[in-house]
Amino acid sequence: MNANLEEKILLERIIKKDEKALLRVYKKYQPLVFKYVKSQINNYQTAEELTQDIFLDFIEALRDFRFQSSLKTFIFSIARHKVIDQIRKKKIKSILFSHLPSFIVEGLKVVLIDEEIDKKELKEKISKIIGSLPNDYQLILRLKYIDGIKMKEISEKLKLNFKATESLLFRARKSFIKLFNSQI
Repeated sequence: MNANLEEKILLERIIKKDEKALLRVYKKYQPLVFKYVKSQINNYQTAEELTQDIFLDFIEALRDFRFQSSLKTFIFSIARHKVIDQIRKKKIKSILFSHLPSFIVEGLKVVLIDEEIDKKELKEKISKIIGSLPNDYQLILRLKYIDGIKMKEISEKLKLNFKATESLLFRARKSFIKLFNSQI
């Protein structure tokens, strides 16, 4: 039996909720995916979590798979997108926090680790600051950081090109940070 036909049968079994077929795919590709993710992320724990997420996304995306590529290519394209998203999130957090004075960042770390009351107060403060921003800034910050929507999808929702959307997010973050700093 050729590999393509074997993959089709295997995927049809997975779609029909055959756990053995899913386990077979997982055992075959998990070590390769993990190795790839770990090489890109360079953090064992994060790589493990992302690998699990990749296989969950694989299961969700399976119904849309049309055998335009091999199963391995399909799984690795999901992995590549997950890794890129992870790197972007890390970069955005570092950019956001790098604009804050170090004493605020340290204060935020303490608050985030400390009691639930402090977390609630921080959430309320963040919501209040976001609420005081212009509507377009509020919207893009909520879509990106609260709803976790990708920039491409945000640009489509806002009917803006990608660069304009990135620029809007940059200005919104800058305004947020300015207001946050002024309320300390």
